[in-house]
Amino acid sequence: MAAQNHSTVTEFILGGLINQPELQLPFFFLFLGIYSVTMIGNLGVITLICLNAQLHTPMYYFLSSLSLLDLCYSSVITPKMLVNFVSEKNTISYAGCMAQFYFFIVFVIAECYMLTVMAYDRYVAICRPLLYNIIMSHGVCTLLVAAVYTMGLIGSTIEIGLMLKLSYCEHLISYYFCDVVPLMKLSCSSTYHIEITTFFLAGFNIIVTSLTIFVSYAFILSSILRIHSTEGRSKAFSTCSSHLAAVGLFYGSTTFLYLKSPTGSSLAQENVVSLFYTTGIPMLNPLIYSLRNKEVKAAMQKTLRRKLFGCKCHYSFSN
Repeated sequence: MAAQNHSTVTEFILGGLINQPELQLPFFFLFLGIYSVTMIGNLGVITLICLNAQLHTPMYYFLSSLSLLDLCYSSVITPKMLVNFVSEKNTISYAGCMAQFYFFIVFVIAECYMLTVMAYDRYVAICRPLLYNIIMSHGVCTLLVAAVYTMGLIGSTIEIGLMLKLSYCEHLISYYFCDVVPLMKLSCSSTYHIEITTFFLAGFNIIVTSLTIFVSYAFILSSILRIHSTEGRSKAFSTCSSHLAAVGLFYGSTTFLYLKSPTGSSLAQENVVSLFYTTGIPMLNPLIYSLRNKEVKAAMQKTLRRKLFGCKCHYSFSN
């Protein structure tokens, strides 16, 4: 068996979430509903920001980029999961599995860095307001978003390069999508280097981004506490609370899954946590950012009152 390579495996069988046939259809409609809300919510945020000139600021430019990431990494996982709920044979080709794994890692790492960029944007807005338009110019914002995707591509390319070298002796993935830990469990070759690389890569991305966010908010808190008016403090806190909620949800789940040994938790625990950050967080983020944001709600009311004939997405950043 050790002499085999991945060419002997042409497809994998996805174990899915549940083994009870009677629950397959209810789960299909449940996750179809979640995915529909995710699509409508994130596309709604992107469209709303696109259509309203008052939202053409760096903060909302980054928010629309976050919504696009949420839309993408949810779409990498959920449609295939929905198909598996109503299929007799839950298979995925070897190439399809590797592609799903690659793009999922791209978008997850990119989301880490997008949340970091958004924290930096809040730091500049609150701590250096007079220089905000200069520091967060259109060119700088574009470079930051490009850097976000570059980090995702680099990390995912390293991971997929190692995964493609593995020899697979089994076909059944005890999971609902192709992730690094379930795939390593199918290998008949040593996974030591992948485990070490995954741990350090996840550690680097999570620690660097979370530390940057922590430092940004330390300066933000210090600046807010120096604001004398209650209204000023309240406004400053309101612009940060939604972002902090999104950061807490995302980093809590990814840290649990990736900064541990592959045998550090049960499959049931991993399924619950991964379901939350692959389907729950992309659905919740638009709600978190819209329900607590007066500008977004005002723009939504304005948009609903007028007829929509087209969308010209030209960002001319203003504070």
